Amino acid sequence: MNIWVNGGLQDADTALVSVLDHGLTVGDGIFETVKATGGRTFALTRHLDRLTRSARGLGLPDPDLDEVRRACAVVLDANPMPLGRLRITYTGGLSPLGSDRGDAGPTLVVAVGETVRRPDTTAAVTVPWTRNERGAVTGLKTTSYAENVVALARAHADGATEALFANTVGRLCEGTGSNVFVAIDGELHTPPLTSGCLAGITRALTLEWTGARESDLLLDVLERADEIFLTSTLRDVQAVHRIDGRELSESPGPVAAKAMRIWDERAADDLDP
Repeated sequence: MNIWVNGGLQDADTALVSVLDHGLTVGDGIFETVKATGGRTFALTRHLDRLTRSARGLGLPDPDLDEVRRACAVVLDANPMPLGRLRITYTGGLSPLGSDRGDAGPTLVVAVGETVRRPDTTAAVTVPWTRNERGAVTGLKTTSYAENVVALARAHADGATEALFANTVGRLCEGTGSNVFVAIDGELHTPPLTSGCLAGITRALTLEWTGARESDLLLDVLERADEIFLTSTLRDVQAVHRIDGRELSESPGPVAAKAMRIWDERAADDLDP
């Protein structure tokens, strides 16, 4: 496998980033995961716009988006695969130990790994930890993912693929790597960005394409929603058949099935919506 590191393509076995990189020592970095089908990216412009917003939120220099696009193209060309998880990582770069950032400039890494299409349904759990809707990095896609690692491990231990969080005031927020939608009496809702959730690319497109509403929702909505589904770059739209101990339909319900159909049709029509 070949990886783009700071301006050039390197073999994965020899690609190097300093052990003093601020992304490693203190999690001072941001990233994007982009779906690539047959070497063609989906919604890359939206992902790069969010990369820039995240960089500004952390106080990092704006990434050179021309370089990022070139890196993505080179990496995909060098690593052909049917369906890929393209990962763009941008960090504070070589820095002293501690929270202060150095002046060596940021690090850019672009890599890709092969993946497969997700199942139509999955299981999820809620976790006792909360998202901080008022935090300094709320809404930024940072590399500080330890909280998600712990929550996802809890989900896996319970036979699920996603863990869902409330925020500090008990409102439904998001998953470790997904946004959540609920159907109630035929109407589709998702938490607003003020809940502290990430502004997901798939979330935004699902809102546009389905007419779903942003609604302030208590976590217990998951106990009474008619349908629940998750959205993310690699899940697209994925129905939930079990949440904690509550069993829902084994197959996508009518609202989720319609959203999945709309997603597949619209996404096929435009690779950079």
